[in-house]
Amino acid sequence: MARIRTDKRMTWRSRPLQPTTLPVIVALVVIVAAWIFAEHQARTLAQQSMRAQVLDKVSVIRAKLEGGINANVQLVRGLVTVIESEPDLDQARFDSLASSLIRGDNELRNIALAPDLVVNMVYPLVGNRAALGLDYSKPGPQREAALRARDTGRLILAGPVDLVQGGRGFIGRFPIFISDEDADPRFWGIAAAVIDADKLYWQSGLWNSDLDIALMGRDGSGARGDVFFGDADVIEQDPVYVDVILPTGTWRLAATPPGGWRHDMAHIWALRLLIVIAGAIIILPIWFAGRLMGERQAHMQTLAHREEEMRLLSQRLELALTTSEIGIWELDLHTGELIWDQRMHELYDVAPGAARHVDIWRERLHPDDLARAEEELRECIEETGRYETEFRIMTRSAEVRWIRAIATIQADADGQRRLVGVNWNVSRDHALTEDITRAKELAEARSRALEQAKGRIEYNALHDSLTGLPNRRYLDRVLLGKAGPGVAQIIDGGEAIAGYGGETRLALLHVDLDRFKQINDTLGHAAGDAMLVHAAEVLRSQTDADMFVARVGGDEFVVFCTNRDEAALSALAGRIVEAMRRPVVFEGHECRFGVSIGIAHGARCVSGDESVGKRLLVNADIALYRAKSRGRDRYEFFTQALQAEIVETKKLADDILRGMENHEFEAFYQPQFDARSRDIVGVEALVRWRHPILGLLAPDRFMRVAEELNVVTAIDRLVLEQGLRDHAAWREAGLVIPKLSVNVSARRLHDEELIAQLGGMDIAPGVVAFELVESIFLDEEDEVAMANIEAIKGLGIDIEIDDFGTGYASIVSLMKLQPARLKIDRQFIAPILDSTRQRKLVRSIVDIGASLGIGIVAEGVETMDHATALQRMGCDVLQGYAFARPMTAATLTGFARGQQWRVAPVARSDEGPKDVIARVQRAAGA
Repeated sequence: MARIRTDKRMTWRSRPLQPTTLPVIVALVVIVAAWIFAEHQARTLAQQSMRAQVLDKVSVIRAKLEGGINANVQLVRGLVTVIESEPDLDQARFDSLASSLIRGDNELRNIALAPDLVVNMVYPLVGNRAALGLDYSKPGPQREAALRARDTGRLILAGPVDLVQGGRGFIGRFPIFISDEDADPRFWGIAAAVIDADKLYWQSGLWNSDLDIALMGRDGSGARGDVFFGDADVIEQDPVYVDVILPTGTWRLAATPPGGWRHDMAHIWALRLLIVIAGAIIILPIWFAGRLMGERQAHMQTLAHREEEMRLLSQRLELALTTSEIGIWELDLHTGELIWDQRMHELYDVAPGAARHVDIWRERLHPDDLARAEEELRECIEETGRYETEFRIMTRSAEVRWIRAIATIQADADGQRRLVGVNWNVSRDHALTEDITRAKELAEARSRALEQAKGRIEYNALHDSLTGLPNRRYLDRVLLGKAGPGVAQIIDGGEAIAGYGGETRLALLHVDLDRFKQINDTLGHAAGDAMLVHAAEVLRSQTDADMFVARVGGDEFVVFCTNRDEAALSALAGRIVEAMRRPVVFEGHECRFGVSIGIAHGARCVSGDESVGKRLLVNADIALYRAKSRGRDRYEFFTQALQAEIVETKKLADDILRGMENHEFEAFYQPQFDARSRDIVGVEALVRWRHPILGLLAPDRFMRVAEELNVVTAIDRLVLEQGLRDHAAWREAGLVIPKLSVNVSARRLHDEELIAQLGGMDIAPGVVAFELVESIFLDEEDEVAMANIEAIKGLGIDIEIDDFGTGYASIVSLMKLQPARLKIDRQFIAPILDSTRQRKLVRSIVDIGASLGIGIVAEGVETMDHATALQRMGCDVLQGYAFARPMTAATLTGFARGQQWRVAPVARSDEGPKDVIARVQRAAGA
């Protein structure tokens, strides 16, 4: 039958050309030709429009490029003009001029000056220090451009080039000529400026242009140069060209639309739609008439084959029922007569012809499904009229089968109602469903196990394994308002807690254990862990239920709470400090430790400000630092004054680090004089800081912060190295300075590399002395310091004790150390003229030194009366303002040669100490 249908279709489609077909074809050819011509014209106009648009856009970019280059060049020309009028400008003047240029809205990265072709100034200095000293006259990559600028007297713009400090840039070299009154202009040097290429590209619109762009003509060579920006493939796509006019040449800018000259097809499609509509108006009537004729012939063929198709349909239905194993049944609702086909007998395992009544169906039903199936059948007959269910049956061999039944009530011409339906075996579907159900239950069980494991992992990730407290990660969630629900959660989803009103007051206590490290180091980590667990229990016991307690570090804890005023916070901190003081017994050892607490409190609005939590943590840490610096075992609140102090200290620390990089620290020297002959017997090297804003600063202004920065060792080494260089210069100049005393900090004395460093220096024996404060050598258990002191002596360096009398040195420690000299602190020297007791004390120190063979130096000698009294007491060396203030190495040279301190006047009875000092300074020229 399929072949017959195919043949008949072929017969219809292969019939000779109909009379209406030829006009349709002719009309179609004419319309297609008109379509092609119109579309060609539209495309030509579209391309011309696109090239005009691209030219407009690329002209704007060209103008920005020219303007950007010329603006930067004019800025530097302004600097060149200033230099031509001020050829002797210094670094500060240059920095001021250059910084005003670079800080502006331009693309300048740095500017360098090269008088006589040698770079001696550059701004900014950071990142460009390597350029200092560059000689353009010597062979190198920059020599040609520099000489060409000098010889032509014109700006030479080169680039783009890869910069050493990163990025790309254009280098402009400006020749500078100085005009004298009666002479021709003379060549002064070169000013070199680097223009940031990437920034220039961005400001010109190259980076964010919607065009495909190629920029060619490196170093202003125009169209002859290579492409240095964009894609070189643009040149092959018939681009639009414009020339960028530079001060020293031209660039060529080529541009195409993104993806090439593809046209905007919107109007093309409109034209096409118009042509299609016109063609349809012409062709459709012709086609419709032919179609009607074809359909008439088709209907006639359809009627001829309808009977054959019905027969085929019956065969297919029969085949479908057979292959699908579906049984058909019919039940007479009036008589209960049941009619089954062959497949129904096979499904129910009933002998053919045995099924004559509905009772045979009931007999096969599974006992557990009998009542339900009969009830569903009753509902179908009496109510719904449709029967759809599944039930089990029992075969004669006790096999259980699942049967799906679907039926509907139908009425024949006589009004007799019958229930007609189908049954089929779905036992395999049920078995598969049971397997799927078991697999689903197993998957759900595994999912629950995974959720439980995830919960445990999340809990472990958010809690400290030792104390069980929340950890730093949990605290960060709380401070950010992202903690999940829970009793101890203060913030949930960035909203204030119900009942607190429109604003919630937040407070944070940063708790740090004092003396914990000693316990951990002496009794072991087990003891340390026990102390941490005890501290956690104390914090739990002293805090309320709505407070959040977390361990955020080794021995650091945080207490976070809301809506507590300062009095409540003070009471809480006091309870914690008091509870932590109580001793804890571990394996028979009584352990005692305390806590330092920093407290910060602030406010958080309902809308949520995630920065408040972080700021509280920082402020509490600052307050904790203050508590530790004031003696520990206490609490401190964060205040704005404390923050200002921290900020000022931070600024000073930054200035110290910058000052060390810029070599702002230098050595000053205060002479030391023989008490009898008044000859210079040595100098003490003292560090001074030439701060660019605050001026010359003494150590008391910066040394505390320098110790916190751990740079005192570097400062000590700087002073020693400069002192050795200056001492060598004095010796070469014929100036005899027998001794150079240098202060050495405790931190440097504990440096295990100190001796190796000293061994690499040219230190003559007996020339250098290290001044140690009295507290350094008292700790006899400090093996590193004691070993270094002995090694220092072995290098021929003397040891002196500075500020003697202010510490706790004993005679035994002096005998063990055997210093070369003791320096009596100035607070003992000042009152000797008026106090007999003080004179006796100083004389006793002198006698101790004499008995031990130790020289005595008196510092802080303010008047010549002090000098005379100290000489009579037996002091060996005098040092103070009565003779000279600390001075630079160059000033000391003139001072020593002038010998002016020898004519310093003796203090008169009507003069105060300040008058004498001033008079001595005038006489000494210091």
